[in-house]
Amino acid sequence: MSKSLQDQLLNAGLVNKNQVKKVKSEKRKQRKTKASAVDDIKQSAEQARLEKIARDKQLNQQKQQEAERRAIAAQIKQLIEMNRQPQEKDGEPYHFNDNNRVKTVYVTEAIRQQLTQGKLAIVRLNNTYELIPTQVAEKISQRDAGYIVQINERTADSGSNEDDPYADFQVPDDLMW
Repeated sequence: MSKSLQDQLLNAGLVNKNQVKKVKSEKRKQRKTKASAVDDIKQSAEQARLEKIARDKQLNQQKQQEAERRAIAAQIKQLIEMNRQPQEKDGEPYHFNDNNRVKTVYVTEAIRQQLTQGKLAIVRLNNTYELIPTQVAEKISQRDAGYIVQINERTADSGSNEDDPYADFQVPDDLMW
């Protein structure tokens, strides 16, 4: 068998045992530092991979929330468009508050009665105001209350209230508030 270069140099007398030991220990140290450097690189690569996975999960979650928000907005728009009541441009004005501003929609007398009795509600859709049934407005409110502008409380017919002290007095038909 062939001898290693170190053995051959030692037999030839060109190096002594201390020099051979020193070279072997240096090689061992280099291998250990290389191994630890490789471990550090692997560890940092693994950490970077885990961070990327966490970022991707967060981005996916944000995208999913945005998609859900858009789907809810589409559902609300569809509910409003399917159930909106007609408004009269030549009808009587009906005033209501929206963000501390008085707004007006023009309605017929029958629709005005439904609004005051709480049978219809006012909702905002794309910078316009629509009239929809209260049941639909409650469904919209469950999804996103920001669309609801006004829902009056349901009231019983004015003739059925026996405790009304003004029941004997007739209200003029032309009285507008």
